[in-house]
Amino acid sequence: MKSLLKSAAHFLFSLLALPLYCLFRLLSLIGAADSAFASFAQFLSLFPGVFGVYLRVAFHKFAMTHCDNDVVIGFGTLFSQQDTHIHSGTYIGPQCNIGKCTINKNCLIGSGVHILSGKGQHNFDDINTPLKDQGGQFEKVTIGEDSWLGNGALIMANVGKKCVVAAGSVVVKDIPDYAIVAGNPAKIIKMRK
Repeated sequence: MKSLLKSAAHFLFSLLALPLYCLFRLLSLIGAADSAFASFAQFLSLFPGVFGVYLRVAFHKFAMTHCDNDVVIGFGTLFSQQDTHIHSGTYIGPQCNIGKCTINKNCLIGSGVHILSGKGQHNFDDINTPLKDQGGQFEKVTIGEDSWLGNGALIMANVGKKCVVAAGSVVVKDIPDYAIVAGNPAKIIKMRK
């Protein structure tokens, strides 16, 4: 009975999100799709409680590259790139900021976690050109299945499966499977296997 009610709720919220998605698609034709996507993600981040969770998931199922029904996207969480994958069983806490990434199954993303689109988003080599005009390169970051990113972690590189990233850690190099990391920059302090 519970799964039937959840399915009905997902269907209802999909109907509610459909007009927003249509408006998003129209605005995407006029300007940059990622800018329009980020604007809608910001708007939807402001809806509190279960209503907000269901509405965010319904919209992101339409607008992202992939978003499963069975995820939680917390209040105040922002997405900046459409090319994002969120797989089933994933919990994303409140006030996260997420760029271009793949978050695999059963991940726990604590509050205030930032997942950047790699570490090369901003070039700064030319001192005669303003930083804002130097561009950069966006890379897709992968979070392996069943990994836990603690509150306030900053992720700029891939995290393997079944990893634990301590709260406040700054990940600048790829983390292997089963690692527990902490610090700035994050270093392996223990292996789970």
